[in-house]
Order: sequence, then structure tokens, then C-alpha cells
Amino acid sequence: MPTHNPGFATLAVHAGAQPDPTTGARATPIYQTTSFVFENADHAAALFGLQQFGNIYTRIMNPTQAVLEERVAALEGGTAALAVASGHAAQMLIFHTIMQPGDNFVAARKLYGGSINQFGHAFKNFGWEVRWADPADPASFESQIDERTKGIFIESLANPGGTFVDIAAIAEVSQRHGLPLIVDNTMASPYLLRPLEHGADIVVHSLTKFLGGHGNSMGGMIVDGGTFDWSASGKYPMLSEPRPEYAGVELHKTFGNIAFAIACRVLGLRDLGPAISPFNAFMIQTGIETLPLRMQRHCDNALAVAKWLKDQEKVAWVSYSGLEDDPNHALQQRYSPKGAGAVFTFGLKGGYEAGKAFVEGLQMFSHLANIGDTRSLVIHPASTTHRQLSEEQQVAAGAGPDVVRLSIGIEDEADIIADLAQSLAKL
Repeated sequence: MPTHNPGFATLAVHAGAQPDPTTGARATPIYQTTSFVFENADHAAALFGLQQFGNIYTRIMNPTQAVLEERVAALEGGTAALAVASGHAAQMLIFHTIMQPGDNFVAARKLYGGSINQFGHAFKNFGWEVRWADPADPASFESQIDERTKGIFIESLANPGGTFVDIAAIAEVSQRHGLPLIVDNTMASPYLLRPLEHGADIVVHSLTKFLGGHGNSMGGMIVDGGTFDWSASGKYPMLSEPRPEYAGVELHKTFGNIAFAIACRVLGLRDLGPAISPFNAFMIQTGIETLPLRMQRHCDNALAVAKWLKDQEKVAWVSYSGLEDDPNHALQQRYSPKGAGAVFTFGLKGGYEAGKAFVEGLQMFSHLANIGDTRSLVIHPASTTHRQLSEEQQVAAGAGPDVVRLSIGIEDEADIIADLAQSLAKL
């Protein structure tokens, strides 16, 4: 690596990786093994006692996974990271580390439908309560905080509407109350926006989306910003109090600004087990090498498509932050001047039925529940990803009955628009 601070594109290709010391392989090998041989009994004891870093068992860590973690941590500007099986798994481990039964956290209403479902339903089984707030109104977060609140959760670029959130304003709320701000940066990726630079403490990703970028591998990532004082309030005992399973080690005292990533690994991933496979880690880190190229093409194509849709008679509205007359445009320019992302929504004048018919009429677009692929993707959220919500909840989440969500790929702009045009013509 260069002696000066490398740029983003250089980090995307090189961070965390080096030629294999045994074979000289330039690409990071896939270490397809379950476990690793110890040097001797003392070495094994030191690894199990958190006195030495190293590989024990692939459920906990793996050399292929380690390269992916270091790369994403470098791209986000974090101190350490943990790769897991999916974005949902990453969220589960984050809250497992900071929450106890009876605790609550405050989350933005405009989130990916799966996160709304996870927070509002699955988390109840752990005794964790979610309280909803308006991402456009920082005061609405503050009004939900009490003595059992353990964190604030937002998306930097909200799914499905593609609206940017004022991270710094919500960070001020979290800092006043001594709470970590957790930001899902999946939709923006660190190429467009780095939440840690705006006051976030923890960043979470679905690696399945833009970071992997090719729709072929599942994965999730937790990035530790190294900024939060886990010992100040006594509200986070898993980090500030002696851990009996590790002979009384106090994780924050011992590991400092990487303590949260360590805790998620050795207290969460170790026992709950949502490990990423070495093959998926390899595929995703390979995808990251082209992240800057792909994201800029995504953004350029998406802006062209949004402008075209605004002029179509059968389209009622278009919500894309990159449009100069969009209410969210000022925030986009402030937080993400390189582009407004690939994902946005629009509404058809025919409502729910028109939305379904439009999706079915597309030919090049793939109708599926994913975003961030090289291919252009489409979905009707009200009948799919947000189907489990009431109509009121759908509207609040930006996924009302008339909404169609597009994830614009890296194909030729003219071909993307041609497919949209032929489907609109059939309505």
C-alpha cells in the first residue's frame, strides 16, 4: 500500500489484502475450512481467553472473512468490523450487544420493510421494544427516549423511497442522551456517504446489496466507529462489566475503540452463530473492488430515468433526491454530492393495480426482492416487501399502494428507459 493516505478506489481494491504468504496467490484465497490448528496448548489458551488474536473456528472468524472486514472498515472510516451471514443478522447482533429484556430503542419509521418487521415483531421475543420516530423530525426521536432507551437506529438513505436523512441532526439527539447512533448505510454505500463522519457510532450493511453488487452472495457487516464511550453510563454491561465467560475481562477497558466489534464477535456471533461463509466473503470482497465504478454508473443512470419518468403522463409523481425540485435535494447535495443512489420510487395514476400490471409488463427489469444488483430491478412494495404492514404503516414507510420501487442497474441508459416505456404503454 502507498505510504500516503490511499484514495477510496485504491482502498476498494487493496484494503485488508496482501499476497498469500504461503503460495503467493494475489487474490485472497477462500479458506474453506471449519477450524485451525493451534501452535501449542498455551497458544490455544491465549486465543480462547482473548489474550491473543487469531483463528479458532470459522463460525467466529476466518482469514477470508478478515480481509472483507478490514476492507469495509477502511471504506467506512471505522476502527474494526464484523462480517456475518446477512444484514438482518448484523442488526440482531448489534442489539443483542446493547440491549437487555425490557430495554427499548428508537428507530426511524422509513426503513426497509424487513427491518420494520424484525424490529416490531421478532425482537419482541427478546423483550426488546422499538419506538418509531419521523426521520425528518429529530425532535420526534428525543420525545421517545427514556431511561431504558439504548440506541437510535436510522437509514442514511431510506429504503424504498431513496430519501436522505439528516444524520448530524439526529446524532446531536443521540449524543445529548449518551446513546449510540446506529446507521444502516446499505443504500448509499461508503462511496456516496460515510455516516461516521456525521456523528454515527455504528454502521450496518447488507453486503448482499451494493457492496457485493452482483446479486450472488448473502452477507452483513457491522462497522465499529470507535467513538462511543461504552463505560460512561453503566447502561451497556456487556461491554463495561467483567465477562464471566472470559475470566472477568472488561471488553471496553481491554479493547478500547474496537470493543464493540469485539463484543459482537465473541459474545454474539460466537453464541448465536450467524456466520458468513468463506465463499460469500470472497465473492463480496471481489465485488467491492468495482464499487466506485458501479455506484457512479448506478447514480448517473438513475438520475436519467427519474427525469424521464417525471415527463410521463401515466406517472403521478417521482421521488428521487437527485432531482433539483425534489424536497430532499438539499440534503442529498449536503450528504452525497456524488449522486443520489440507484433506488427510488414513483407512483402510477392507476394506483395498486396499475403498479402490479406495470411490474408484470417489464421485460429487461428483474422482478425480485433485492436492490443493488448490476441488473435493473423492480418491485411493488405494497404487495411484496411491505405486504405485512397495514396500509397506514405502508404509507408511513414510503411504500403506499401506488408505489413502484426501482433499483437502476448499470446497463445502457437507453435500454433501461425503453423497457420502462414499453410497459407504461401497455397500461
